Amino acid sequence: MTATLNIQSLSQQDLRKYIHDVPDFPKPNIVFRDISPLLRYHFQETIIALSELLTSVEWYNIDLIGGIESRGFILAAGLAAMQGKGFVKIRKAGKLPGPVIKRAYGLEYGEDVLEMQHGTGNILIVDDVLATGGTLKAAAELAQETGHEVAGFLCLINLAYLNHFSWNELTPRNLITYEA
Repeated sequence: MTATLNIQSLSQQDLRKYIHDVPDFPKPNIVFRDISPLLRYHFQETIIALSELLTSVEWYNIDLIGGIESRGFILAAGLAAMQGKGFVKIRKAGKLPGPVIKRAYGLEYGEDVLEMQHGTGNILIVDDVLATGGTLKAAAELAQETGHEVAGFLCLINLAYLNHFSWNELTPRNLITYEA
């Protein structure tokens, strides 16, 4: 069920103004896209805009929304509440009680491990930033291994100059795209 909210709709360009670039964070030559100001001042508008990237039929066929730690949690939880769906945590290693399945993956600036608990249902995987695609791939593989069916991907930001990501013929829907 979709909630009806009476707020002013903001364009992608309006929302993008609230994303701040932080050079050399967390490592030299990395530009971190800080979504804190966007969430602080336009959280509701952001969740609505993300929700509108899927049709009502697509939302009907989704049972769960999986958020990738940690900023993906924020977006996924907001979407789950708005759409009346369950929320699933996809966490970094050592943060979930067992049994869990773990998956190592590469980042644009290193490596990490995600883990997830077993479950069932069609899951939409949500993250804040799509950079190289390593995190989304690991999350999708984990979801599949834990008994879920991956229904799609949703990202707030796509750093399109770093990836051409797709998984099993699914490409992420993105609210804001950076071409360079």
